[in-house]
Amino acid sequence: MRVERELQIRWRDLDAMQHVNNAVYLTYLETAREAWFEGVLGGTGVDSMQFAIRRLELDFLSQLTVADDPARVEVALAAVGISSLTTRERILAGSDGRVALEAVCVSVHLDAAKLRSAPLPDAVRARLS
Repeated sequence: MRVERELQIRWRDLDAMQHVNNAVYLTYLETAREAWFEGVLGGTGVDSMQFAIRRLELDFLSQLTVADDPARVEVALAAVGISSLTTRERILAGSDGRVALEAVCVSVHLDAAKLRSAPLPDAVRARLS
């Protein structure tokens, strides 16, 4: 499953040099990743809050400015483990489609009672296959 979201680049997202601040890229990714989890987990009875980010790799490839509005964020499944799933994520400039950021995110399913990783539920695994 793949999700794409357009996000408005707001004035408050910019740093002193009028570029999107590097920390804001994380918010853009999170917004699209939440939509991806809703799509994957919808109808499984599993809450997306039962997942936590274990690893996040970012490659900043190009700056974004207000002229690139709206940014487009893509999230797609890359791999499934025993208790984790890996997504590949990209942020693209709305102005010309260039890739501004590429990311790899490893999310781990949590046992809420033990606050530890737990195997992916069968319902989630079925949706991912």
